[in-house]
Order: sequence, then C-alpha cells, then structure tokens
Amino acid sequence: MRIPHDSYVLVADGAKMLFFRNEGDAENLDLKVVTAEQQADKSDQDIKTDQAGRMPGSPGMGGGSSANESDFHQQAEDRFAAEVADRINRAALANEFENLIIVAPPRTLGELRKHFHKQAEGKIAAEIAKDLTGHPVDRIEKALQDYQDPNG
Repeated sequence: MRIPHDSYVLVADGAKMLFFRNEGDAENLDLKVVTAEQQADKSDQDIKTDQAGRMPGSPGMGGGSSANESDFHQQAEDRFAAEVADRINRAALANEFENLIIVAPPRTLGELRKHFHKQAEGKIAAEIAKDLTGHPVDRIEKALQDYQDPNG
C-alpha cells in the first residue's frame, strides 16, 4: 500500500490507540508517533460492580437466572472507540490531516464507523481490518507496505 507523505495512520483496538504521521514518502514509510493512548484493559469481571438481578422462579442456584447480564468489557471498548472517533472528527474538522489510514480489528473498525463525521469519512483513504496494536513500529510499517487491498 502506498501511503503519501504527511498521511496519518491510526492503529487501534478497543483499549489502545496509536496515531502516526508518515514522515517518509509513499514508498518508504517512516511512521512517527503523534499520539498514543491506552485505557486500562480490565476484564469484564473486574468492571462489574454488582451481580445482575435474578429472575424469580427460574431454574438454577438460588431459584433464579441472570437478567440484564451485560458485557461491561465490551461496553468499555466501544466507549473507547467512540472517543477515538471523536478525536478523529475534531482533527478532520480542524483540517489537521488530509489522508487517514485506519488499522483496527473488525469489531473496533465497525464501532469507529458509527461515530465518524462526514468530513472525517471523506479523509479516510483506507481501512484495514487487522489488529496491529501490539506490534513494534517497524512491523506496522512492513504490514502496511505489504497490504494488498482485496477490493482493488
């Protein structure tokens, strides 16, 4: 994939965000971190403060079953993605970048898309459904250079 000079690259998942700027050229990437942020990646069990209610008369221990059981870990990841999208929107509206490449796992990518402003959407040059947040910068650069868009 060719990524022009000064393009921004977002590598994110539900708990970590890395914004890079390509200080190299389209053939020789040189990604420099602009912003990095990570939220505490707590398990669902650690996030819960109370047990879900019990349904009276249901089979199982205590005579009830769980009601309104929520995946708080997923909710936290979705909130983080919404916050990342908000940052992208503000930067796009302030014309801080012209091109943005987004690399994120499919679920995070879907959550980000829900929150993009039209102005931000117009600046997204590519979306790659992949988790690269745990990789060093040189591996991220290589993955981007080797990426072949399946849609052409």
